[in-house]
Order: sequence, then C-alpha cells, then structure tokens
Amino acid sequence: MGSKVFQKSAISLIVYGFNSRKLSVKKKTTFSHLDESGSAHMVDVGAKPIQRRIAVAEGILRCLPATIRALKAQNLPKGDVLAVARIAGILAAKQTDRLIPLCHSLPLESVNIEFAIKRDSIVITCEAATAAKTGVEMEALTGVSVAGLTLYDMMKAVDKGMVMEGIRVTRKEKL
Repeated sequence: MGSKVFQKSAISLIVYGFNSRKLSVKKKTTFSHLDESGSAHMVDVGAKPIQRRIAVAEGILRCLPATIRALKAQNLPKGDVLAVARIAGILAAKQTDRLIPLCHSLPLESVNIEFAIKRDSIVITCEAATAAKTGVEMEALTGVSVAGLTLYDMMKAVDKGMVMEGIRVTRKEKL
C-alpha cells in the first residue's frame, strides 16, 4: 500500500491511496499561496482582524557531552555562545519576512530565546508575539533555526558532529 500525489489543477492537489485492488481519494488540499493560474503570491490578510498572537517553536542541537561540559565551563574558543545565539535568534525572527519570500511583515512585540542544556544536547525554544492579522509561527521557527545555526557555528571548532533536529512549532494561540 502506498500513496501518490497527482496535480489536478493549478491550485489543488488530490492525494490518492492505492493498493493492488482499488484507488481511493484520501485528501484534497488547496494551497493559499497559489492564485488561480498556479502562480505564487502573498495571501491577502487585509480583511482579517488584528489579534494578539503567540507562537512557540523548539529545536534540538545534539552534540558531544564534552562540548556541553566546555559550554558550562565557558571554555569555548568563541566565548559566550549562548548570549550570541540568543541575539542572533532574536534578530533573525525580526527579519523573517526578508528570508521567507511570502511571509508578511509583522510588528513583533516580543521574541524570547531560551536554552535548556542537557547532557548531550541543547534544546532551543523561541516564543514570538505580535498583534497582527496573521500568525507568528514562521518568526518563532526562524528564531530557533538561526539560534541553533549560531550555536553550531560557534562550537564547531570543538565538535564536528553536531546535528540540528526536531525544529517544529510546539504552540500557537490567538488571544
């Protein structure tokens, strides 16, 4: 049993499930960032109300326990990597609309980057908040991603095998 995706029109895809006996429709998806001709465009949110919105994203940077020990002892060659990664994540969240082509510019009210240091990893969390007509998930994801990339860059001299993983939205809400 498997599934295939076939383009039905410029703005819709239908996912078909199949086995040796039958073909059945499982899901229809319409993409909001495609117009009637199939061209990419920014979604018009002009008619939506301004609402307070919060999104939280998380990611994990896996590294050697020795790297974590050097981090805790502040014995890394590039200095205070957590402070630099925090600032990089905040700056990145503020620039999301310049990095992701169809994102709206949002007036961010706050961006908080936190780190939970584990034995062999650093859990990076970014909470972004705004009062706007569209969500703030991409800003939270961008903050986590760039904070993780900054940690990677600043610790790669002592750990060549680090891996970033599990970057995802963990919470979003409208207030």
